[in-house]
Amino acid sequence: MILTALIIKLTSPGPIIFKQTRVGLHRRKFEMYKFRSMKVQTDEEEKVKWTTKDDPRKTRFGNFIRKTSIDELPQLFNVLKGEMSLIGPRPERPYFVEKFREEIPKYMIKHHVRPGITGWAQVNGWRGDTSIKMRIEHDIYYIENWSIWLDIKILFLTLFKGFVHRNAY
Repeated sequence: MILTALIIKLTSPGPIIFKQTRVGLHRRKFEMYKFRSMKVQTDEEEKVKWTTKDDPRKTRFGNFIRKTSIDELPQLFNVLKGEMSLIGPRPERPYFVEKFREEIPKYMIKHHVRPGITGWAQVNGWRGDTSIKMRIEHDIYYIENWSIWLDIKILFLTLFKGFVHRNAY
């Protein structure tokens, strides 16, 4: 993490850590941490845009840390603070929570559990600019079928196919 922070600081102006408001357990808002992988943006630009595969906002090093999921490591501090878990549905920005709650049946169920750094949707390829409906289906499956063994399986799959994935950008 120290090496990543140093490279970010040396290759791109702006803060090392990117903080973004997300919605977690019981619909409480919290600041989620990531290593900054994009050029600094205004608050309004950052709130409502998805990251796409060839997004021009990404820095060169940012592209690498996103593909390898290194940018997610600061979320371990969110776990230590009790705002996130290692495993669970990924938290979303308030703008998209409001949008999806109207469009996707059962969307709000994901706020009955602590959000995670990785989850069932992510290890099954539903991350990045993919179907939000499929992500939610996988999140609901996880919530309805939770067990310690499912968490162990997700951790195992994250180690072997979750960190570097074609939809990680």
